[in-house]
Amino acid sequence: MSRGSKAWLLVVLAVVLVGGIVAFRINQKKHAATEVKLEQVSRRDLVSSVTASGKIEAKTSVDISADITGRIIDIAVKEGDVVKRGQFLLQIDPAQYQAAVARAQGVVASTEATLLQTKATRDQAQRAWDRAEQLTKLGENLIAPETAEQAHTALDVAEANYEATKAQLEQSRASLQEARDNLGKTRLTAPINGRVVRVPVEEGEVAVPGTFSKETGLLMTIADLSVILSKVDVDETDVVRLSQNDSVEVTIDAYQDTTFWGRVTKISHSAKLTPTESASGSKDRAVDFDVEITLKNPPPDIRPDLSCTARIVTDTRQRALSVPIIALTVRDHEKIPNETEGAPPVDTLRERFKKKEATGVFVVRNGVATFRPVRTGIAGDEYFEVLDGVREGETIVAGTYQAIRDLKDSARVRQADTTKVRDVKES
Repeated sequence: MSRGSKAWLLVVLAVVLVGGIVAFRINQKKHAATEVKLEQVSRRDLVSSVTASGKIEAKTSVDISADITGRIIDIAVKEGDVVKRGQFLLQIDPAQYQAAVARAQGVVASTEATLLQTKATRDQAQRAWDRAEQLTKLGENLIAPETAEQAHTALDVAEANYEATKAQLEQSRASLQEARDNLGKTRLTAPINGRVVRVPVEEGEVAVPGTFSKETGLLMTIADLSVILSKVDVDETDVVRLSQNDSVEVTIDAYQDTTFWGRVTKISHSAKLTPTESASGSKDRAVDFDVEITLKNPPPDIRPDLSCTARIVTDTRQRALSVPIIALTVRDHEKIPNETEGAPPVDTLRERFKKKEATGVFVVRNGVATFRPVRTGIAGDEYFEVLDGVREGETIVAGTYQAIRDLKDSARVRQADTTKVRDVKES
């Protein structure tokens, strides 16, 4: 064999060798097992909950507003003071209202005197008519008919004046009562026992009635802090899961590392529509419902309007068959193969194949991950309750999220080496 032929033969052998190596590596990569986190299906105690945020409020809170206009000359309390019902709080200048009472009293006295005059005139007219009527009965010629008619007319006029004066007296007395009521409104007292939580005015300011705005006439707020509420906003998708007397775990931002307990005492039946704006700029409205939670044993120094977060327990399961939430994924039913041998014979699984998508997990057997649809129950913090689809002790793919998202049915998998991750974290 010539030297040139040998060279070509070596080149061909080298190309074949390199191609074989490349093909081997491609085949090895194609059939390589994906590193995943494996976990066995087991039983756990699950707690389903709804988390919502809101503020602390007193169950009973009274806003004290001005009913009249006047300058504030005395404020007897300050924020934080404890007051009792009937205790003096604030004084509005009573001068003009005292003058109004005096004027009304004068009108009443004048009208009463006028009433006495009209009564005397009516009585005199009554006597004159009685005499004329008696003379008319004794004889037709004893009194002229015109005289008798005039006496009767004078009596009617006197009676009308008397009744009109009586009505004026009632009106003037009502005006006097109104003036006295306005005078009484210049002195404000506590309507309930509680604590003064807000005093937005100062002495010398003018108090005005809050006809069009509640804040305009507000003088102070008194709250009964013996019963404390946590008012939170719950999304429309979660409110249907709540019910009266649900147990609640409440954390208050001002009391770190402290947890308070309470129960749901009121769930609103009407929603609050809050305008929102998405990242794309489109405007929408969030639908939330007010939920009241009554706290047990709140701290003695708690204040209204403190921010809080409530974790409302909606359901619990004891030793429920469960899988990690991250293990659940959705696949199109056309791509789901027949159930592997050993799958639980549940008729509802076959019904779910009729749907376009199925929720399930990847069950691992002999290193092969097979998608299997499941039916879930309540959701805990990290695990879903499984009602059917898997058995206790079966191995499923439980992570990572990226691996489950990209995992194909019947793909080969192996347990990821967690020691490397632990070594990196420790270093």
